[in-house]
Amino acid sequence: MKRIQYISGIVIAVICLIVLHVDAQNPKAKYGTFALTNATIVTVTQGTITHGSVIISNGKITAVGANVSVPAGAEVIDCNGQTIYPGMIDGGTRVGLVEIGAVPTAVDQQEDGEVIPQMKALTAVNPNATAIPITRISGVTTVLTSPEGGLLPGTASLINLFGYTSDQMYAGFEGIVVIFPNTGRRGFFDRRTDEEIKKGVEKSLKQLNDVWDKAVQYHKLDSATKGKGLAYYPEMQVMLPVVRGQVPLLIEVNAQKDIQAALKWVKERKVKKVVFTGVTEGWREAENIAKANIPVLTGPVIGIPVRDYDRYDAVYANPGLMKKAGVKVAIRSQEDGNGNYRNLPYHAGFAVAYGMNKEDALKAITIVPAEIFGVSDKLGSIEVGKNATLFICNGDIFETKTQVSNVFIDGYKMPMESRQTLLYDEFLKREPGLNKN
Repeated sequence: MKRIQYISGIVIAVICLIVLHVDAQNPKAKYGTFALTNATIVTVTQGTITHGSVIISNGKITAVGANVSVPAGAEVIDCNGQTIYPGMIDGGTRVGLVEIGAVPTAVDQQEDGEVIPQMKALTAVNPNATAIPITRISGVTTVLTSPEGGLLPGTASLINLFGYTSDQMYAGFEGIVVIFPNTGRRGFFDRRTDEEIKKGVEKSLKQLNDVWDKAVQYHKLDSATKGKGLAYYPEMQVMLPVVRGQVPLLIEVNAQKDIQAALKWVKERKVKKVVFTGVTEGWREAENIAKANIPVLTGPVIGIPVRDYDRYDAVYANPGLMKKAGVKVAIRSQEDGNGNYRNLPYHAGFAVAYGMNKEDALKAITIVPAEIFGVSDKLGSIEVGKNATLFICNGDIFETKTQVSNVFIDGYKMPMESRQTLLYDEFLKREPGLNKN
């Protein structure tokens, strides 16, 4: 018995040491009342305030302005010489779904099947993914994480980059993803003939039409029976809110010809709520997209021209040209799963350098995606009553030299640590270094 107690005592001691070590290596987010003072505040929706303060309490922004009193007991953060922005929102990522692309067990962005809209990205999100702290300490606090694969690969979810579970991270938006039939080649490896490509597109479009027609019929039956007596059909159950205009279709479409076809399809099928994503050649159809009143999540902006004869800056100028034509434009980083979502502000910066108004570009990564996702009452700008999701930096966020010093998500002060900062600190001063005998 004494031996067992002795061994148990050792085990408990080891566990305590491990817990203490983990806690020391993984600082926790801090919740409380904060006063961010002496800052330049870029509210996005209500201009810029100089020498102002932002008060955070109970996860909300409770005061903003140049003459704000600091509450008793608040933790004061002097932001002299620094700027406060609302947290940036990236409308095109695989955050939490892909860890190491070359390792199948670390990839959960795709399921088997062409039509699986009921498969939710939110259920597959890994809250401990390495890309999450790397992305959030750059000021990107909220992202749309999307599945990929077949014609309807699943449901994308908007998440905040903080939480122990995917449900805690959920930011209030979901949309059904549609990969619109692509008339172009998939890359240099695509050896299909033009006739094979044509037949493939026709087959995919027919399948999409069949799915939509079934969804409309299912809606009619559900309405007539008030949801009673219908066979279990998860695909159609998920499509019901889409047919009724409650949930949007996120249609990934890029080439001009495909954009034209998608515009025609949306009109003919009377789809009530649509967002175009990707939209690489949106500038070629900008007026028609604006006329259809369809918002876009475009990007990546830092990319190469689609056609050999395009100008080198065709992709860079795309967001600005669409905005100028009257399209509601949000900018996303990319969807290839390589994890460089922290570069979102630089995608917007490139858009500015090639014609987009700077204020519009900032809105395209803050309030505009918040509006498209229906969460502008909580995110996208610095206003009283909104969630305290914002960051502090020492300059223009579009400049690569700018450093982010503090990030808040829903009132939690984030630890400014990631795998990359730990590696940087480890190798900055190597001990014993290379001179050890």
